[in-house]
Amino acid sequence: MAKESMKARERKRQKLVDRYAAKRQKLKDEGDWVGLQKLPKNSSKVRLHNRCSLTGRPKGYMRQFGISRITFREMASQGLIPGVKKASW
Repeated sequence: MAKESMKARERKRQKLVDRYAAKRQKLKDEGDWVGLQKLPKNSSKVRLHNRCSLTGRPKGYMRQFGISRITFREMASQGLIPGVKKASW
């Protein structure tokens, strides 16, 4: 389980990315690199870190499902993810 402060930091970064996305794209299209540098650093999309939507775990993230590998495995063994069969794990 991730710390609540880490999850809050990621939510704050996501809000900044959403707020400045259009402005950032406009500056990139114009080639205004100085204006782009004046934007907050956390408004860049590359500063976001993928986290499991249920536990907040940053490692072992599976993009297709939006959850970590451990959560995926638990859910698959409980039959909560359709189409996934338990093999030899």
